[in-house]
Amino acid sequence: MIRYLLAEDQSLVRGALAALLSLEPDLELVGQAADGEEAWRLLREVTPDLLVTDIEMPGLSGLQLAQRIQRHGLPVKVVIVTTFARAGYLRRALDAGVRGYLLKDAPADQLADALRQVHSGGRAIDPELALAAWDEADPLSERERQVLALAGEGLSAIDIAERLGLSHGTVRNYLSEAISKLGVGNRIEAYRLAHQKGWL
Repeated sequence: MIRYLLAEDQSLVRGALAALLSLEPDLELVGQAADGEEAWRLLREVTPDLLVTDIEMPGLSGLQLAQRIQRHGLPVKVVIVTTFARAGYLRRALDAGVRGYLLKDAPADQLADALRQVHSGGRAIDPELALAAWDEADPLSERERQVLALAGEGLSAIDIAERLGLSHGTVRNYLSEAISKLGVGNRIEAYRLAHQKGWL
């Protein structure tokens, strides 16, 4: 049996995925989580083979969960199932050790086959998204991404500096660099574009 944990913040979608996968005789649902923190707690309690997770969830996102799993060396393989067909998300997911990345409109049997493939040591990546991911590289550094994400939440440069333990001038430099790299006019446009591309 392939034991999997399901993390999805929308209860209707979570229920539908669980119902579809319950029809597969070799897949066993061992837990469900409505947000990233709950998923992290359950991961260590039920030790599944696979984590099937959305990307955007309250608390920890699916990407942050994958990064945490990678950092702690947990023996669980991660499969992301999402509505976000963003090449930037896929690149970051692969960097975080994610083994599967599928879109929610994929047929149910394709999802079940992907879980089997990942469980047996392979990868399962939406092919069109995989091509797009290699066509468009993320130009932002990790620090520029952090600063831009906080700017997108409405924080001032002074607030961002305080939050990240940086000087005000350094934050201004990171914002200016991000705006320049993205070829936009200001930090709001930079945030929108980076978010749309999946780089945040």
